[in-house]
Amino acid sequence: MASGGVAVASLWTEVNRCGQNGDFTRALKALSKILQENKEDVTALHCKIVCHVQNGSFKEALNVMNTHSKIIGSAVLFEKAYCEYRLNRVESALKTIENAAEQTDKLKELYGQVLYRLERYDECKAVYTDLIRNSQDEYEEERKTNLSAVVAAMSQWEKGSVEDLGLPETTYELCYNAACSLIGQGLLPEAFHKLQEAEELCRISLAEDSDVTEEDIESELAVIHSQMAYVMQLQGRTDEALQLYNQVIKLKPSDVGLLAVTANNIITINKDQNVFDSKKKVKLTNAEGVEYKLAKKQLQAIEFNKALLAMYTNQADQCRKISSNLQSQNPGHPRPVLIQVAQLCREKQHGKAIELLQQFSDQHPESASGIKLTMAQLYLVQGHVTKACDVLRSIEELKYKPGIVSALVTLYSNEEDIDNAIDVFKQTIEHYQSTLPGSGAHLALVREAANFKLKYGRKKEAISDLEQLWKQNPKDVHTLAQLISAYSLVDTNKAKSLSKHLPSADAMSLNVDVDELESSPGATYVRKKAAKVAGENLPKEQGQGEVKKKKKKKKKGKLPKNCDPKANSDPERWLPMRERTYYRGKKKGKKGKEQVGKGTQGATAAACAELDASKTASSPPTSPRPGSASGSSSAAASNVVPPRQQKPAASGATRKKAPQKKKKGGKGGW
Repeated sequence: MASGGVAVASLWTEVNRCGQNGDFTRALKALSKILQENKEDVTALHCKIVCHVQNGSFKEALNVMNTHSKIIGSAVLFEKAYCEYRLNRVESALKTIENAAEQTDKLKELYGQVLYRLERYDECKAVYTDLIRNSQDEYEEERKTNLSAVVAAMSQWEKGSVEDLGLPETTYELCYNAACSLIGQGLLPEAFHKLQEAEELCRISLAEDSDVTEEDIESELAVIHSQMAYVMQLQGRTDEALQLYNQVIKLKPSDVGLLAVTANNIITINKDQNVFDSKKKVKLTNAEGVEYKLAKKQLQAIEFNKALLAMYTNQADQCRKISSNLQSQNPGHPRPVLIQVAQLCREKQHGKAIELLQQFSDQHPESASGIKLTMAQLYLVQGHVTKACDVLRSIEELKYKPGIVSALVTLYSNEEDIDNAIDVFKQTIEHYQSTLPGSGAHLALVREAANFKLKYGRKKEAISDLEQLWKQNPKDVHTLAQLISAYSLVDTNKAKSLSKHLPSADAMSLNVDVDELESSPGATYVRKKAAKVAGENLPKEQGQGEVKKKKKKKKKGKLPKNCDPKANSDPERWLPMRERTYYRGKKKGKKGKEQVGKGTQGATAAACAELDASKTASSPPTSPRPGSASGSSSAAASNVVPPRQQKPAASGATRKKAPQKKKKGGKGGW
């Protein structure tokens, strides 16, 4: 027994030395030997669990705890909750912590982490606030960093008012979280400036460590650069954002969550363009462990974009599958339904799309406003204007908005349904009369209603609106003039009595210098003044006559060529040829048609005979042709087609062939 005790003591010495050196694998071997001597050694079992945790073997540590739960009891409650948290069994870890008899500081720290993963930010904020207030140790800065992360998450995902906790921004982590909080509030320029500060602090803090390389610094800055690109994207600087996103992707950071978010944002920039690049990037969003690194809304956005990418790449079945899964996970969310509707519209199935929208609207009326707007748009695409108007008027939270009222009035006017258009004005005015009487929106609607009724000849109906406007502002001359004009067609006596309220002509006249107004820089038309002639106002000498103005000589019109000015012109020359008295019509006969196309192009046999000088009586006889008599008759010669003439060739050159006859439709000549 003495030798056994000495051996166990030496083993414990080995365990202590290995623990100090960080060699937990060797410490496990020594602990296994100790447990062979005493299987119920609680200290050895506890040390074995800690060694497994330090080595990252969380499953092995849980197995040891579950196997010896009766022996260990609640001594390793923190280790059990921590192993469950690291194995992403967050709900189990929460139960383990809540079942603890005493809430130690380390259990509270873990409790805050678990609540953050479960997105219970209000409770998480309370836990960290209590820890910072009631503890003083070297981990205070880490707690403040975690608290700032909670505030940033509340700002981004819950869109609530953020309380300023007065946290310092001395480290780049704190500065980064403050920037994320500003992004959630929509303060993009301030957020970008804060991210630049975080980048500078990160470089300074990491440069102090000699073991850190430039690659390590860039890897640590990747999350800051990705967030800077996100701010640029929100500001519309998509080219700069895309360039920065691609730089982050090329670094291949170990954080799968960062890679997934960056790839998703690149896909949103690409939209329906560059789909091949988007297909490559979407693989990064499917990496193992992504679901444990991102918030639920981030994962949801990634799935939405996957469905849209499937639609853009004509993968209809894949699009329906993803959108159906999203709808089952979020039954009241309208976006999965809208994606399915978009896919149906691409397939020209507008009827099915409207049925799907109507079904969702009936099941979830609380989130049906966007759905009904889409329904109205589809009805308009199909040409069902009245149905579209009925849908728009059924949206209780939007039907009194100026944009919807304007759309309804325009649609009804195009359908020449003036009664319904006036009814829309009437209901909207009554709504504002009860909620915001006398407001700018109310009076603007009344004025538009009056103008609309006057435009379509509803004078009697417009009078009440105009009277209401005039009572609100009796000095409005324009409204008074409209009211008098309307009454003049209905009640002339009333129009006369109202005309007394019009200001007098003297009161309405404006002291305006017309010449000065015309010469002002903003005048679009300036009346030209006649230039004064030098000496115009000088007195004329006696006997001096007025100087006559020189008249411009009119140029005689040129006569056409071969025109005889002495000959009498044709009095019917202005009439078309067919209407003249001497027109006899065109001569029709077969003689001309038969001879078309014979001989040279554009020439006939008779014309050729006339052009042959040898056939005329006045011309001297030409040299006799070989094989022919000099006394041949002219009748016989008239039937002979003359040879085609060719241009004389230059001396020393061979003669060229005559060019071939052109196809039908060409101009005369060769």
